[in-house]
Amino acid sequence: MKVAYPQLYEASFNHLAIDSHAHPILKAEYRSRLPPEGIVSEASGDALAIDSPHTLASMRATLQLSQLFGMPHDSSWEAVKRRRTEVDYKHLCNLSLAPVQLYSILVDDGLEGVAEFAEDYRWFNQFTQGHCRRVVRIEREAEVILTDVLSSDVGISGCTHLFTMFSLRLRRTLESLARLSDVVAFKTIVCYRSGLDVSPTDAVTPEQQTAFIRRAQAMLRSDGHIRIADKPVNDHIVHMAMDIGTLPVQFHTGLGDNDIRVVVSSPAHMQPLIVAYPSTQVVLLHAAYPFTREAAYLTSVYHNVYLDLGLVCPVISALGQLEVMRQALETAPTNKIIWSTDAHWWPETYYLSSRQSRGVLYQVLSECVNRKELSETQAVSIVQNILFYNANNLYRNL
Repeated sequence: MKVAYPQLYEASFNHLAIDSHAHPILKAEYRSRLPPEGIVSEASGDALAIDSPHTLASMRATLQLSQLFGMPHDSSWEAVKRRRTEVDYKHLCNLSLAPVQLYSILVDDGLEGVAEFAEDYRWFNQFTQGHCRRVVRIEREAEVILTDVLSSDVGISGCTHLFTMFSLRLRRTLESLARLSDVVAFKTIVCYRSGLDVSPTDAVTPEQQTAFIRRAQAMLRSDGHIRIADKPVNDHIVHMAMDIGTLPVQFHTGLGDNDIRVVVSSPAHMQPLIVAYPSTQVVLLHAAYPFTREAAYLTSVYHNVYLDLGLVCPVISALGQLEVMRQALETAPTNKIIWSTDAHWWPETYYLSSRQSRGVLYQVLSECVNRKELSETQAVSIVQNILFYNANNLYRNL
């Protein structure tokens, strides 16, 4: 096939990549535990089962997966679903991951259910040239520690004392994790729990500590599971990770499921927090979609802010993906744009995200070369940086 810019094409589709934010996949025995519509949608319930197959993103994935599985071009989504269950799972993993051309995957293994149903982050080493590393989800660590603190207490300690114990143990744990060679970043889902309007100062009053501990004790008594969704406390946990300062902190921003309050998922809310920690590197995940322009702007005016493009491929349409890339490049320095898949649970998510995002890189940068805004050599360098070198520099020589 003849292409307009062969060097740019080669870099876009074949350059080795670092997947800077992804998740484990299901073990073979649990391959059918989750509905495969989740491959291209963050929805749940009827919105996932009934509505998501009618999105352009799902229709495009149907075409690409039918090609991957050697099926007729006009195969339906239902036919693709049946076919994926017939393929040997090990072969499905090889089929999906081998073409992605990965040097390393940085794996957030804090999703609920990972320990029971998914492969360990080191499982991915068979598909990468280098070693895969961990991204530590700080809310998960906090919930494990809080459960242990409250379960161990015999009812003598006061609420403020229990909060202090919890806080000190979490700080020590995060500091210890930050020293491990396999841990390269912290990750926070404060966007889900209380929003990105994190207070620029870390202060949890005694009254807030008491109310939080009492709510946590009630959760522990009811079902044994604690979910931290208290704004002052969630903000406190974020401040702890930011204050350690030795690892980049990845923030879920924008795109998510119906647990997110959209109005507080824009990274524009984070500006005071970014200013408060100028030495801590902040990574805005998922291109902050639909707030990509806001995120790109923050990368342009703050040296410590980076934009990660994961998840928009494959969960939004091809037209939307192109627009996200164009918006990112409007203001974001190209040395601070990071590539990832945000692939999770299903091996096909790695394949689809890589195939689509590499195509987006080529198309948008080809447009820039066509308009004589870039030379082909400059465009090639941008692709190489986004796919590999920016992440390698940020996460310290992977």
